[in-house]
Amino acid sequence: MGGRNLITRSARWSAVHPWWAMTLWVVFVLGALVVGGMAGTRSATDSDLAIGQSGRSAAIAKSGGLEDHAVENILVTPYRDRLDPGVARAAADDAVAALKGAEGVASIGRPVRAPDGSALLVPVTLKGDPETAADRVQPLLDRLDETRRAHTDVRVELVGAGTIKAGLDDMLAKDLTKATGLSLPVTLIVMVFVFGAIVAASVPVVLGISSVLAGLGLWGVASQLVPDPGPVTHIIVLMGMAIGVDYSLFYLKRQREERALGARNIDAIEIAAATSGHSVMVSGLVVMVSMGALYLAGHIAFESMATGAVLVVAIAMLASLTVLPAMLSKFGPYLDKPRVPLVWRLTQKGGLKPRLWSTMLKPSLRHPVIALVLSVGVLLALALPALDLKLKATGIDDLPKSIPAMQANARLTQSFPSQADTHTVAVKVPDGQRGELRTAVAALVESAERNKLFTHTPPPEVHTSKDGTVATIAVGTRFNSSSEKARESLSVLREDIAPNTVGTVEGAEFAVGGSDVAYDVDYRANVVEKMPWVLGVALLLTFLVMAIAFRSLMLALITVVLNVLSAVASFGLLALIFQRTWAEGILDFESTGRVVAWLPLMLFVILLGLSMDYHVFVVSRIREAARGGLSIRDAVEQGITRTAGVVTSAAVVMVCVFALLASLNFIEMKQMGVGMACAVFLDATLIRIVVLPAVVTLLGWKTWWPSRLAHQDESKPARLPAAVEERTTVY
Repeated sequence: MGGRNLITRSARWSAVHPWWAMTLWVVFVLGALVVGGMAGTRSATDSDLAIGQSGRSAAIAKSGGLEDHAVENILVTPYRDRLDPGVARAAADDAVAALKGAEGVASIGRPVRAPDGSALLVPVTLKGDPETAADRVQPLLDRLDETRRAHTDVRVELVGAGTIKAGLDDMLAKDLTKATGLSLPVTLIVMVFVFGAIVAASVPVVLGISSVLAGLGLWGVASQLVPDPGPVTHIIVLMGMAIGVDYSLFYLKRQREERALGARNIDAIEIAAATSGHSVMVSGLVVMVSMGALYLAGHIAFESMATGAVLVVAIAMLASLTVLPAMLSKFGPYLDKPRVPLVWRLTQKGGLKPRLWSTMLKPSLRHPVIALVLSVGVLLALALPALDLKLKATGIDDLPKSIPAMQANARLTQSFPSQADTHTVAVKVPDGQRGELRTAVAALVESAERNKLFTHTPPPEVHTSKDGTVATIAVGTRFNSSSEKARESLSVLREDIAPNTVGTVEGAEFAVGGSDVAYDVDYRANVVEKMPWVLGVALLLTFLVMAIAFRSLMLALITVVLNVLSAVASFGLLALIFQRTWAEGILDFESTGRVVAWLPLMLFVILLGLSMDYHVFVVSRIREAARGGLSIRDAVEQGITRTAGVVTSAAVVMVCVFALLASLNFIEMKQMGVGMACAVFLDATLIRIVVLPAVVTLLGWKTWWPSRLAHQDESKPARLPAAVEERTTVY
């Protein structure tokens, strides 16, 4: 047919040449894995993640060779009662002997006894870049194993930033394996209930897995340019499974529907390509452009997560439009085998207008104003807690206490309660200002010692570069990094003490960082500053894609408004759940009173794209029915009832996959999983069953303005959509 577009032509080619299409896909996936394995995944360093004054402070210190060395601590503590000094010293001596001369160890300090005698500590300074210390601590931990076995009456631990990061990486890897392992059977079970047959249920799962594998492989290559801060592989796995399965589900359900209406297999595949394939293309583009808006956030963490998500969505979309038609063509006769007896009978009942969905739609269709007011009121009520949304960058205090290194760190800080947090003032001056720098540094130290926000024991620690042009001053605070007083102490340094001391030196460049609170303040400030731009561009791009795809400005506006409603409602639920303590026992977490700073931006753009999966699918069927001559009310009813099963299935897959994140240990992943699961649930139920049909019913044909469909003649006789006509239409 001459009217075929690119989507239908590629689908027909794949269906006619299935072995070629499937072979090329397997080669692509294997090639991505091989290339990714050879490249490896480049992890983001502290320098990559640096931002604001805290980042500039680290850069100034590094320019003078004053960056901190990585330090791990041998910690000896009792299992119970008091620590025997002789036993502790013997264990510490054996641990020192085990680490002395080890590769990567620069020096080992003298043993230090805790003020209350509860622990013995030996500092171990490591060679090399402190930002990669986590990669070098495992050999040291292995060397301490023999010491632990020889001294079973005391704990002998290695604790520091490197061991904590290594423990976190290990936990994340185990969580990823757990989430992936659970997502596969859960998704397969849902698909079995959708199709009632094992082969048909397996097709979307296979496509989802292959998309994830290819995405992980290509991410290894992409990470060489945009390093991985940690969560990207989780996002690729979960988004790849959710989107890959959903896209395949839409396509497969339409193909089976057309086959049931009497179309030949190849023709059914082509019709599915022209209808569901179009929905997949629009949805994929919306996801990618909305994720692309994260590049405006101005931080490597957002750029890396956007890159990973765009990669896996593009791959899932490509799989659905190319290799899926080939699989349906080759294995079409076997899709309904083997049948699951009871489930198979249930999937064959209900016809084109399931009674349940028609009943649920009646309030929105008969009383659209009341339904709209009540449903929007519920969403706004859920969104109210978002007005008190508090953001926080993840710090060491937020890491799971289940990590052994975090348990050791708790014992370390309990036995050695030195300063709670330390700010570092870094300053660089021209060559001719060395004397002025020394004077200004002395004035800064004196000002800090007079201020009650800072500790006097130990006093501020000053280091100067060999050429005398760079200095760092470490100023200890009296407060925990999560406290308001700690933020106040940072503000005093940044806005008062530093500008009035080192800032008075001509040509001086200075910045205050060095602490968790400094990074938190800078990170949150960047998110708040960039959020309007990112959200605005994401919404604008979504509006443009929808307007072009459906030639309707009104429909594009409806899409944007509905997505904003579901997103802000999910933000409110996040604040309600994670900023309070009532859900701690249910979800197994310890509330920090705040939400992870990167989550609102990431959550918004992901949801903006994911909701397009079924939004585009539903709207396409409503439009298809309307073009076939049905009244708006009948078109809405037919479009929603005919897609209700597949939309519900897609939402169940997403909710289940994202809910798996809520079972993980890391608070970032837990908050993301809960937020996304809640938003998808709201979007697939309240938005899709109540708000959308009520809005379209109220607007009538104006929903499609300014397309020709907006001028549809109500007196035109109703007829069912012509599948062949839809197949040849270029949207």
